[in-house]
Amino acid sequence: MSEEDTLVVKDSNGTALADGDSVTLIKDLKVKGTNVTLKRGTLVKNIRLTDDADLIECNAEKVKGLVLRTEFLKKA
Repeated sequence: MSEEDTLVVKDSNGTALADGDSVTLIKDLKVKGTNVTLKRGTLVKNIRLTDDADLIECNAEKVKGLVLRTEFLKKA
């Protein structure tokens, strides 16, 4: 696997993210399909990277199996 094939996932500040990291939301986000709003500053633990560099999977307080865009996150 060459360097071009390696997927690097970065948060809104350009910091590299890895599986199991904790991230903080930098914006209030409404969760589609529910009436839940995740507030700015919410800590999300134990993220999982996806095949897309712009998306991560996680479990938040009230929502399981959530997919978030990395542009709304910063590494905790």
